[in-house]
Amino acid sequence: MKISEVIDPKLAERLTGPAVAGVDVGSRQAKAVILKDGEIYTLQAPTDINMQKTADSLLAELLAVSGLKYEDLRYIVGTGYGRVAMSFPDVGHQIVTEISCHALGVHYLDPEVRTIIDIGGQDSKSIKVDPESGRVVSFVMNDKCAAGTGRFLEKVAQLLDLDLNELGPIALQTQVPAEISSQCVVFAESEVVSLRAKGATPPDIAAGIHLATARRVKNLLSRVGIEPNLAFSGGVANNVGMAKAIEDLVGYPVSKFKLDAVYAGALGAAIHARQFQADSVVKVARSADQGNVNLSEITTEVNRHQDSIVLGATGRHSVGYICSYTPLELMSAAGVNYVRLFKMGSTEIVASGEQITQSVFCDFTKSILGAFKEGVPLNKSLEKIYTFYTCDCIKKVGEAIGDFFGPSEIYNLPRIRHKESSRNYYRTEIVNFKEDLEKLTGRPISEEEVADKIKLYNLVRKSLKKISDLRRKDYPPLKGHDFLDAVQAFFYLPPERLLPLYDDLYHRLSNVASFDQKPPLRLMMAGGIVADGDRRLLEIVEDNLGARVVIEDHCTGARNVSFQLDETIDPYTALAHGYLDQSPCTRMKPLEERIKISGQLAQDFRVDGILYVYLKFCPCYGQVKHEFFQHFQALDIPVLEVALDYSRSDQGQLKTRLEAFIEVLNERDRSRKTA
Repeated sequence: MKISEVIDPKLAERLTGPAVAGVDVGSRQAKAVILKDGEIYTLQAPTDINMQKTADSLLAELLAVSGLKYEDLRYIVGTGYGRVAMSFPDVGHQIVTEISCHALGVHYLDPEVRTIIDIGGQDSKSIKVDPESGRVVSFVMNDKCAAGTGRFLEKVAQLLDLDLNELGPIALQTQVPAEISSQCVVFAESEVVSLRAKGATPPDIAAGIHLATARRVKNLLSRVGIEPNLAFSGGVANNVGMAKAIEDLVGYPVSKFKLDAVYAGALGAAIHARQFQADSVVKVARSADQGNVNLSEITTEVNRHQDSIVLGATGRHSVGYICSYTPLELMSAAGVNYVRLFKMGSTEIVASGEQITQSVFCDFTKSILGAFKEGVPLNKSLEKIYTFYTCDCIKKVGEAIGDFFGPSEIYNLPRIRHKESSRNYYRTEIVNFKEDLEKLTGRPISEEEVADKIKLYNLVRKSLKKISDLRRKDYPPLKGHDFLDAVQAFFYLPPERLLPLYDDLYHRLSNVASFDQKPPLRLMMAGGIVADGDRRLLEIVEDNLGARVVIEDHCTGARNVSFQLDETIDPYTALAHGYLDQSPCTRMKPLEERIKISGQLAQDFRVDGILYVYLKFCPCYGQVKHEFFQHFQALDIPVLEVALDYSRSDQGQLKTRLEAFIEVLNERDRSRKTA
């Protein structure tokens, strides 16, 4: 067919030129589009288990239909669920997320569209589109559950003894949809079976399922803002029952296109291919060596120190601590070995810890208990565990350690940090902590010893802050995961060992020459704790996508090692004031102060976007996320919410979301430079 027959007339002329292709391999169906000399060719087929084979077969068949040969193609863009497995040798090609492709494809079908709901076989997405350019403004994915996806509808059709294509039309045959209350696919399936047993008709059940799914879709839409000119794309787009349910709930009609909406992603990929071909754009991956830092001396020292603790070779008492409000200066003055318990646990360790906690605890707390339960050597070698608790879950962990594995002590932390009574109370708890350390070691701790350690740790923090501040440069000399590796040593090693290591690292980094290339996108990583070993998000963002995390606003990054203690006053008062005056946990009040500090940090480091990362079920950072988002939006800084656990079951969805966010930031950067 002619491009002018399906594409908006104002945009159709942009698509003329030599042959280019877009291939969208979804989890259930694969689609392909070829654009050539004013003609558009489309084709779809079921997705094979081998994604590359699916793409090759589909493209070969479409080339035959169009009368073209593979060598006639000037550029190919792959997208969709299977995009990471695709490659097209001997032809210029690129991989683009389905979020960007659906946005661009829908824009060319109808430039008035501002909001897209894309329902595929495995996930659903709500996308806000810039009507001027077709670029993604913001997006939200349902990547935690199969409810509201094509696979769910397919399962329901099987339960109703229907073909999937019959499910939508049958749902329109009733005015009384069955009530489906469950949000979980498994329970919803049980409800369908129960409704059938009670005599509910297939039309009633089908309508109820579509309505329940549409409610989830509406929740996604509300998170990006529902506006008129709504589009429906993806594999479920041709389901008339779903389209009606969405229209009824949202209150706006779904736009109708002259091209089947299931091709929106493939069309967007082909349009991207046209733009890449026309602009002769060739994506050159950043060298993996650029910005890498050799931290082997620091990591070797950490490993050596922990091995000596396990072997009992230090001749000192060894203790563990959990929270960053635990004064390191006191443990150092007491002459004990101390290690922070913040290692990310494996799937087995997390599962073991869950036998002691509840399932609604985060994976970090489960990791701590699982390490004790499974007898991890470092944990077994510790004589006592201390924490100044902020999170209620951490308090429970401290109690469980005391109940099952050995001595533990939990000290209270005031929530209102600026009140004089709070500071006096915290000072009292610090003195109690000091007295317990004295009982453990059998020796008194003098004020002079504490004062000396305050001075030493001030030097260590100052050196570490100088390293972090090097990331203010346009091209930071180290990556975010390099800096977190350096910070880990702060929580494990005594200050006497840290200072020469950090001074040497700063000297090496400060002499790194600037790279003669475009500076990377700058990101802040905010939110909850990032454990030792939890690097997969940073690896995707920095190693695969070329961005840089230049500052952290969480309690295992730069934020909580950037403060100084007063060396001129009573050392216990200095500890109380200094630790309370650091950038506070979200448990502290007032929350508004904490949020403003986060926003100021983002501005100080000139970040292009913010990754707000927290562990699922986190009671501190998950519950207050919207207050942070509103402040970041008021500062005109895009933010991506990322809720994680320690499994890798969501690796594909995580990569998709991060890729799409980086694409949004890149487009935003280009728009600003051309404005």
